[in-house]
Amino acid sequence: MADLKLFQIQGTKVNIKTPTEFKYEREIQKLCEENLETLFGIRFIATEHSTGSKHKGRIDSLGIDENNCPVIVEYKLDSKDNVINQGLFYLDWLMDHKADFEMLCLKKFSKQTEVDWTNPRLLCIAKDFTKYDDYAIAQINRNIELIRYRVFDEDHILFELASTTQQKESADSSVSGQNKYKGIDDYKKSASDELILIYQEVEDFIFSLGDDVQKKELKFYYAYSRIKNFVCLEIRPQKKNILVFLKIDYKAIENPAKNVRDVSKIGHYGTGDTEVSISTIEDFEKAKVLIEKSYNQS
Repeated sequence: MADLKLFQIQGTKVNIKTPTEFKYEREIQKLCEENLETLFGIRFIATEHSTGSKHKGRIDSLGIDENNCPVIVEYKLDSKDNVINQGLFYLDWLMDHKADFEMLCLKKFSKQTEVDWTNPRLLCIAKDFTKYDDYAIAQINRNIELIRYRVFDEDHILFELASTTQQKESADSSVSGQNKYKGIDDYKKSASDELILIYQEVEDFIFSLGDDVQKKELKFYYAYSRIKNFVCLEIRPQKKNILVFLKIDYKAIENPAKNVRDVSKIGHYGTGDTEVSISTIEDFEKAKVLIEKSYNQS
């Protein structure tokens, strides 16, 4: 990203935007905290949260994402700072203080939040990362995202997902009662071969939209994101269909098909105000344009 250039178009001419620097770490932290939901789909909970006298640390930002997973965000100006190890230390602390986090959610949102502890996330935001950082997170069984930023002319900022790794097995999978209720894996196993083929076609298309697409397995659905969700997918073997939830405005769709509906005021798993029911390959072919639109708008 060191050679990335941003140009402003003025008529038939272009003017290069000058890269600038934040002087203090707190500047990028404050900007992100005030815009966490817009930038990353994360609801802000707390800043500089103390880990107590025993751990003697302060978590830069605490939040909860679109899938109700806890998120720790750590910021650094210099790529030489060991932001990953520091974040992992705080992530382990968080998993030992679940009740404290849930109480923070209650105080912040004035209602009980059903926190998904199977997919806690660590976001490391810095001006740059090294190849060693990329290698390091690949060896760690945690949900970690390295996000680069670059500021231009003090009024434009760009964020890029530099690297990511997904936790391969839930740390809570051995907890008694964790798998008491059926989840997305159970529904997938009981689906017909025909429905699985349709699901695979849908997922292949989603991944073909860009190298930045990530998949997260939640309890009842799969979430596909860039930095924020753009598709949430449920497999429904009894109904013999797949439900796809998209982050597009239903009212902006011209002549929506019968299998497309507005769910902005209807409770459902995942995120997105537009639902598409896919039962056949023909349904999927018609839905491609909506899925791509959701990707482009995310």
